[in-house]
Amino acid sequence: MDETITSDGLRLAAHFASPASGSGSVPGLVLCHGFPRGPRGAASSAATYLELADRVAREAGWAALAFNFRGTGTSEGDFSIAGWRADLRTAIRALRERASGVWVAGMAEGGAFALCEGAPDPAVGGVATLAAPASFQEWARNPNRLLEHARRVGMVRTPGFPSDVGAWGREVGALDPLASARMLGPRPLLVLHGTEDGVIAPTDARALCDAAGPSAELRLVHAAGHRLRHDPRAVAALLGWLARQMP
Repeated sequence: MDETITSDGLRLAAHFASPASGSGSVPGLVLCHGFPRGPRGAASSAATYLELADRVAREAGWAALAFNFRGTGTSEGDFSIAGWRADLRTAIRALRERASGVWVAGMAEGGAFALCEGAPDPAVGGVATLAAPASFQEWARNPNRLLEHARRVGMVRTPGFPSDVGAWGREVGALDPLASARMLGPRPLLVLHGTEDGVIAPTDARALCDAAGPSAELRLVHAAGHRLRHDPRAVAALLGWLARQMP
């Protein structure tokens, strides 16, 4: 990440990509990563999203913004649901200053955040999700497990954070991707999901599409797992969807 944006006084690592024609008169796409997994945890979040942002700019002719939510990569701060939602709103505003309109795409949990922040913002033209969950109720029933995960992967780095674990946990239950999908229509929703996703079941993808109604497009990627960001078929489907957004 070669730039920063500021959210709640925290510096977030960011990367803006512009097409050859410049960014002012073209649409823009914000890219949202999900919860960290893997051996490097939060330190490696969004590491390959710079390449995706550059590809969106080069092949789709859109401006693109990839960034690290607080508590991941080199971004400051500690993870919380409310904090990540604020970070995404900041990213949307930042890209709106450089593009003629803003769409949002999110991977895994980032797709849920894309829906939950994109739907209530009438300036967001549409949302794309890749391997996104339709519900956070499992985390909401046991927020301490989410907090343990956040500490283990390095999203929560400050001793004693959060000061109010109960309030921190209640934020999880307030995240409702299905309700947001219903709110998004008639704006377009692309739902991409692997048929062999062992982390988030494909039934979540169908639930999101059903909630959004006729403006939603479901694309199941045959034999693909959870990491759709690295599946060329999923990336091609995303680029194709972007091409169809403009009249």
